[in-house]
Amino acid sequence: MGKRKEESFSEPGLHKRPRQEYTDESNDELDEEERSQLQSDSNSSSQSTSGEVGIIESIQLKNFMCHSMLGPFQFGSNVNFVVGNNGSGKSAVLTALIVGLGGKATTTNRGSSLKVFVKDGETSADVSITLRNRGKDAFKPEVYGSSIIVTQHISMDGSRSYKLKSKTGTLISSKKEELTAILDHFNIQVDNPVSVLTQEMSKHFLQSKNEGDKYKFFMKATQLEQMKADYSYIMETKSRTHKQIEQGVELLQDLKQHYVEKEERYKSIAFVSEMQTNLEALKHQMAWAVVNETEKEMKPIKDSIDIEEGRTEKYDQKLKEWQVKVNEAEEKYKAIQHKLEKISEEAQALQPQCVCLKADVQAKRKAYNEAEAHYNRSRTELKRLEKDDEQLRKRIEELKNSADQVSESEKLERQKKIAHLKDQLKTVHDQEVMMGQEMDRFQQAVYKSKEEHARLKREELDVKQALDSKQRQLKELTDSKTNRLKRFGQHVPVLLEEIEDAYRKGHFKHKPIGPLGAFISLKDAELTLAVETCLKALLQAFCCDNHHDERTLQTLMSKFYTSGYRPQIIVSRFRNEVYDVRPRAVHHPEFPSVLTALEIDNAVVANCLIDMRNIETILLIKSNPKAREVMQRNRPPKNCREAFTAEGDQVFERRYYSSDNTRPKFLSKDVEAEISHLQKEVENKMAQLSTSQHCLRSNENETRQNEDYLNRYRRQQKELQMKIRRINIEIADLENVEEHQSVDISTLEDEAQENKHKMVSVKRDMEQQRGKMEELKNILRMAEHKLEEIKEKLHQVEEIASPVKDELNQADLELEKSKHHWQHYEEKQKEHLASIKKIKGELAAKEKELKEKIAQATQICPQRIEVNRTVKSLDTEMNRLRDKINSKRDHHGNREEIIKQLIEAKDKYQDAEGKVKNLKKFIKLLDQIMTQRYKMYQQFRRCLTLRCKFYFNFLLCQRSYSGKMSFDHKNETLSITMHQAPLLGPLGLIPVLLTYCGE
Repeated sequence: MGKRKEESFSEPGLHKRPRQEYTDESNDELDEEERSQLQSDSNSSSQSTSGEVGIIESIQLKNFMCHSMLGPFQFGSNVNFVVGNNGSGKSAVLTALIVGLGGKATTTNRGSSLKVFVKDGETSADVSITLRNRGKDAFKPEVYGSSIIVTQHISMDGSRSYKLKSKTGTLISSKKEELTAILDHFNIQVDNPVSVLTQEMSKHFLQSKNEGDKYKFFMKATQLEQMKADYSYIMETKSRTHKQIEQGVELLQDLKQHYVEKEERYKSIAFVSEMQTNLEALKHQMAWAVVNETEKEMKPIKDSIDIEEGRTEKYDQKLKEWQVKVNEAEEKYKAIQHKLEKISEEAQALQPQCVCLKADVQAKRKAYNEAEAHYNRSRTELKRLEKDDEQLRKRIEELKNSADQVSESEKLERQKKIAHLKDQLKTVHDQEVMMGQEMDRFQQAVYKSKEEHARLKREELDVKQALDSKQRQLKELTDSKTNRLKRFGQHVPVLLEEIEDAYRKGHFKHKPIGPLGAFISLKDAELTLAVETCLKALLQAFCCDNHHDERTLQTLMSKFYTSGYRPQIIVSRFRNEVYDVRPRAVHHPEFPSVLTALEIDNAVVANCLIDMRNIETILLIKSNPKAREVMQRNRPPKNCREAFTAEGDQVFERRYYSSDNTRPKFLSKDVEAEISHLQKEVENKMAQLSTSQHCLRSNENETRQNEDYLNRYRRQQKELQMKIRRINIEIADLENVEEHQSVDISTLEDEAQENKHKMVSVKRDMEQQRGKMEELKNILRMAEHKLEEIKEKLHQVEEIASPVKDELNQADLELEKSKHHWQHYEEKQKEHLASIKKIKGELAAKEKELKEKIAQATQICPQRIEVNRTVKSLDTEMNRLRDKINSKRDHHGNREEIIKQLIEAKDKYQDAEGKVKNLKKFIKLLDQIMTQRYKMYQQFRRCLTLRCKFYFNFLLCQRSYSGKMSFDHKNETLSITMHQAPLLGPLGLIPVLLTYCGE
């Protein structure tokens, strides 16, 4: 296995000595010189220094064979004996040494695969061996240190892996090649029976009587068998090479004949060379002529680039000018908006005062009107009393004058009748007053009923219109289940068919696109109402490429839509690419813009919405408070002018508008849910309409009843008025009787006195009412004056706000105009830069093409040639020359092909000739080397044979035996004979060596 330190025992033959050359290969007998040399080697070996490398220091087994854990065993530096009972692990240790150091499973004679060494019931086995690595012969001592630990892991499937560690346990390598290098360095041969002699091998050697087996054992132990196998392989390879050389020589003759034939054929077409030379010269000129033409083509491109780059400054200047104007317009707009907000705040502050003052004026006017009415009633009463007083005075005077002519009884009768008529007149008059009050009450009730009726009529009309709209939407939604386009109008599918038919007939230059809503869909369904509120009528709009197509489309629409109700038509040049709006678009990390929230199938539709609505600048924010926070509490995001919430509310920086719509109409994906919702709304509207109609009927009945009462009271009032007139006539007739009547003047005087008292009372009441009325009038005037002042202030604020609003609208228009111009010049600049980039691309392509053509021309003709001829003329002459050459080739064959075949034949011949020469040299050198090596092999075998004989005789002599060992290398046999008689060798008494030939 390796070198061990020896104290009392000396083992001959384990130390190297210089190889000796033998001239006599057949003589295997010992001569005196060899005996003395061997003896000196034997004597000197006992005094040699102890080996420091390759010694096995320890071994440890885990789950190996039938042992769960065995070791670690620490070995000494000298001879070690492993003893124990059967099954204790002696054979396992030796087998583990063979396997652990890379030996095959068959070498151990314990099995054909490594998996047999894994203990039953376990999945793997491990073997760890520690080798000494000291002294000057150590293997990589700077890496491994003074010891090398070889660990081998054997899996259940028979595979194994290595780990080579240093003394400290650091993993150095896991490759088999490293282990092989270590074993070669230490000269450890696990498959050599001299190094490791297993029990089976020793039994086979001792029990075998076949001389051939003994010879094979000798050859294997000395590794002569491997050397012999290597020599045999080399000789077989040499024999195969000899055959290849013979075949190559035959092939070489054929190649030479083929080469000679091609050479003779080449010589027969030598007269074409001149024309070929001329053609080559023309090719050179042609190559550089192409370069010249390419350079000429590049010149106008370069000039165009210079011109366009000169115009770039103009676009930059225009863009800067309009950017300044945009900034100025924005500042102006913001200043006016700020001014208008202040004015609006003032108006809002005055509004509550105005409302309060209006209510106060109305209350005071009502009080004044009541006082005035009371005063008027008193004045009317006073006039009546004055009239009565005048009549009484006249009557008294008449009675006094005619008192003597009329009998007393007639006077009394007439006075009684007049008094009775007056009482009757007063009663009727009171009834008329009550009747007037009742008529006023019923007239007021009729007015209220009519107002209520008008209100209910309006409500009914609104509900009917809403119901019709909902039913129409429901029908459109129901129809859209089979045709989505009906959402945008009942006539849209038919209109689209008409457009398609007109386009096929050539009436349109470009087919109109619409409705625009049919080409868009939302990524987030919760934003549907917001997008519909934002785009509004644009969802039903159509887009045309030119005004001719617009007029044609208007004619088609007139068949289906009345004037003023047709969808909007937008005229915009069709483009196949969506505008690049990244510089002016709003970018928010949390909320999308309308453009990014939509999936638009058509670039024209996207561009149209960008042009008409600036959808790239509008944010969509689901939450109303969040929208206010983003747009109003903080500065709005860059490029953002407005935002829409999920409920459809529109949010500006300073304004907020609520949406009238509660449900989406065109873009909703869940049609069934919308249909269900609309059905509920239709039911609610129908119930609302039914309630409204019931209230309307009740109101009409009540109005009719009040009008009947009013008409009846009017008839009664007329009857009373007629009765009053009749009574007044009777009284006048009685009072105007010319007969002298006896009237009780005192009664009339009393009545006149009472009338005067009433007049005084009424006058006093009138004076009070006049004072009160004047007071209320002053109060009313003051309230009206205050109200007028507030109204005047509001009017002034409105007058101030009106021009400010106009100014704001004008500023907005100017801002939009400036932005439009800025965007126009930005687009122009982009187009201009794109044009320059395109031209530069063309120039780069031309330059690349020029480089390629120069490279091609350089390959054809390395030196540039000044060529005055055109490519076309050169091409014409080359074609003429080619025709001549081809005609000659048709007669003699293709010159290039002949030259190519000649070169190929020559190359093949020279290559084959060189290979044959090299193989012959190699065989010659191999013969010399193999002859020398075989002699050395025979010398080495003879040396090993002599040493084996010597050691055999030496050992027998030590044990008082004699014998002979005979080698027959020719027949590959080894015969051994021994005798029990003592034998004294020529060396005299030799110290006895104690050995054990077990494992």
